[in-house]
Amino acid sequence: MVCTNSNYRAFNKFSLFLFVNFFIIQVIGQGIPTDQKKPNVILILVDDLKPTLGIYDDSFSKSPNIDQLAKEGMRFNMAYANQAVCVASRYNLMLGKRSTSTGLYRFGINFREIYPNIETLPQVFKNNSYHCEAIGKVYHVGHGNTNDKASWSVPHLEDKVIEYIVPESNNGELTREEALFENYNLYADEKIDIKSLPRGAAWEAPDVLDEAYADGRVARHAIKRLKSLRENQAFFLAIGFARPHLPFSVPKKYWDLYDRNELPLPEYELPPEGAPEFAVKKGGEINNFKPINPNNSTPFDLELKRNLIHGYYASVSYMDEQVGRVMREVKRLGLDENTIILLWGDHGWHLGDHGIWTKHTNYEQATRIPLIISAPGITIDGSLCNQTVETVDLYPTLIDLAGLKLPETKTKYKLDGKSLSPLLKDPDVIVKDHIYHSFIRNNNIGEAIRNKRYRMIRWTNLKNKNKVVYELYDYENDPKETVNIATKNKIVLQKLIKILDAYPSARSPVVRSNN
Repeated sequence: MVCTNSNYRAFNKFSLFLFVNFFIIQVIGQGIPTDQKKPNVILILVDDLKPTLGIYDDSFSKSPNIDQLAKEGMRFNMAYANQAVCVASRYNLMLGKRSTSTGLYRFGINFREIYPNIETLPQVFKNNSYHCEAIGKVYHVGHGNTNDKASWSVPHLEDKVIEYIVPESNNGELTREEALFENYNLYADEKIDIKSLPRGAAWEAPDVLDEAYADGRVARHAIKRLKSLRENQAFFLAIGFARPHLPFSVPKKYWDLYDRNELPLPEYELPPEGAPEFAVKKGGEINNFKPINPNNSTPFDLELKRNLIHGYYASVSYMDEQVGRVMREVKRLGLDENTIILLWGDHGWHLGDHGIWTKHTNYEQATRIPLIISAPGITIDGSLCNQTVETVDLYPTLIDLAGLKLPETKTKYKLDGKSLSPLLKDPDVIVKDHIYHSFIRNNNIGEAIRNKRYRMIRWTNLKNKNKVVYELYDYENDPKETVNIATKNKIVLQKLIKILDAYPSARSPVVRSNN
């Protein structure tokens, strides 16, 4: 056979055809994904945010940007924190485990000291070729806790939680809360008594630009990073906003959105009838701010209550605008077509109900949180889920949505949550019919089961395990938790105790070794 030029060219084309098709078959057959096909993840963490949002039927709140995000995904109406304190709640999220499983309830214990090899949520993505970054308050840094370097591809970009611009707010001195959040005692030449430091103001409202405060700077940096990240591999970007955490230091224009005299005042300021005295928080964190009188056990006067409530709502609106800035950039860059967006409040906040301010309880206002998930091609715009879900469910949910595998350590560090992916497709599917949360008060561990109607809390004394008391609330008939009915409805109480008993025994709090 004579090989002509035309035959040679034909042979080469046929060979190229075979090679290309063979390669395509191999890629498809092996299921090799490209970075472009992997969904990006933006995790938005908001400090101390209860569902004071328009999308959660709060008619007073000015939160158009988070409301819009909810309209582009699914809003969870009965989402709960596993513990109403910043450090533990963020561990619940990042480790996919409840405090009752890890023993990490309190400040001052970094989880790597106890679980050096555990794989965090961002680590799972990092180990699957994702670029992982954190901006702002993601892990709780302060009170003896530090960031987790192993979770991120590049160093975490930190910013302030306690921040003042007005000179009178702190008189130019280091305040108690600033020292706590900056881990001052860890680095000072001599240890100091935090309570000996002056208290900073609970609020300020200067006429300044948004980026005068941390959340504005966090949004700016997130926007800058999004422009760069879209050009590279798939990314996991955690963005942490500080407000509405105290102090309510936000620009004046956000205060001006509200008429303080029209904002809702607490409707029930007494402890629940029949509740154990230790279960109701008195003072605490809020005593570190002026003009609160830490020696006054009576309810705050009307002026103080109005200022605090006004400050909280103003802070929500300020934070909401920063979320909006980031979301507008996501859309401008076209990232919304392949990016999972999850917005989560780390726990709720008492705005004077039961006479309580801030968090640190097992009650509804401290534990119920906003949760919004937008997953392109999966969630239906404006959908609502009324199933009970909890923070520990988010670890397996994001892994599931991204098509990743659970970490190899799952046999040793079994995840406590369940993937919510089925609910994103059909909110009526039953993934779980209750959630389990906890808090420790006055050396008593309170373990709570919350279903759609009831919450049962079992308080067990850590020194005397035989010393047990119960709380039970019926939210259908008593949404404000005015009466503990544990002794009046023993049938429901026993049913919920049985559910709680099916869980592993709660671990005692981990304490720092003196060695």
